[in-house]
Amino acid sequence: MDATVSEEQREIRRTVRAVLLKHARPGDVRVAVLTPRGYDEGLWRRLGRELGLAGLAVEERYGGAGYGPVELALACEETGRALCPSPLFATAALTTPLVAALGTEEQREGLLPRLASGELTGTLVLPSGTLPAALGLTGRAGATASTGAGRGDGGSAAGWSGGGRSGGVQARRTGDGWRLYGEAAQVLDGHSAGLLVVAAHTGGYARGRTPLFLVRPEEARGVVRRRLTALDETRPQARLELRDVRAELLGATDDDACGALAALGGTVAAVLAAEAVGAADRVLERTVEYARVREQFGRPIGSFQAVGHRLADLHVAVQAARSAAYYAAWAAGAGQAGTGAAVAGVALARALETARQVAGEAIQLHGGIGVTWDHDAQLYFKRATSDELLFGPVHGLRARAAAAAGLFDATDGREAVVL
Repeated sequence: MDATVSEEQREIRRTVRAVLLKHARPGDVRVAVLTPRGYDEGLWRRLGRELGLAGLAVEERYGGAGYGPVELALACEETGRALCPSPLFATAALTTPLVAALGTEEQREGLLPRLASGELTGTLVLPSGTLPAALGLTGRAGATASTGAGRGDGGSAAGWSGGGRSGGVQARRTGDGWRLYGEAAQVLDGHSAGLLVVAAHTGGYARGRTPLFLVRPEEARGVVRRRLTALDETRPQARLELRDVRAELLGATDDDACGALAALGGTVAAVLAAEAVGAADRVLERTVEYARVREQFGRPIGSFQAVGHRLADLHVAVQAARSAAYYAAWAAGAGQAGTGAAVAGVALARALETARQVAGEAIQLHGGIGVTWDHDAQLYFKRATSDELLFGPVHGLRARAAAAAGLFDATDGREAVVL
């Protein structure tokens, strides 16, 4: 791995930070989350179309910039610093790669240019389970739908698509294509996305599989979307109901999508880790600034040795998490499918843990004002807590990575749990 950040990559980071410092200040963020979409549409146009963030990892022939996971992670680190609410993660890290990997040439030509420009936003709809389980970042190692192993487990198709004859989202073939019916309780940006990539179960129980389908909510009848009240308002979520909705199969065949989702796991985990590192870094900066000016007993609290040691420990933790996130992004970009996913899982666990630790310490070191609604520290604490609930658990990420790396004897019949 070449750990040197190129000048081009530095420019991406500088440009994104400059725009966010101007248009995504804490006051702007508080206003944006209260809008119907949950984000500033004008800012999204700047980020998606003018800066090209939505198409950073899209091939140039489809209107993208032709970069990879490293550049996307650097951009998301900056959006994480600002807690910028936007459809960037759901669109660029989840939807676009799946369309590029599984879509027919006609689907790619029709969707990727619009996704790359930010004109069209998208999200991945998982009817049950969690995103890390579907991406193979948690659950049992080697549990795949293609082999039938781990059926009913969180890492299998049945676990996150509903499975069986009922539950989740079911797909049936009709004379005019495919129809979907069912519900998904928790979908990132589900209330505003213009394109839904839906994982739906088909084939009954014995021959069950989970292909992906494309649904355009503005054009399809029977889609009911309701935004949820979330702990972290900067990452909107929604409940979706699909009532006999016409859908288009993603790709040419209705093969199971578990392999494609698992291949995407390393990139998604690296991007999420970079986001968490950005948030942790910024809240630590603000805490250091506060420790320099807040006086107690006639001197700044930062001059007290105990406070200085706590801040130094947090700085080391953030730098270690950043190194892990960058390495995970590099591994994902280098095409290390199996190793990359395991590495990214560890990096995500480290980043989530660091974000929670730093945000918690920030609350403590800010004293009573840290938990008040008017102070920004509570926003970072909510982001850290929410992310760990959405993309963890931390011990599950580590256990899956350890099992994938062969650190435990698979013949002893026990599942490893790494705390």
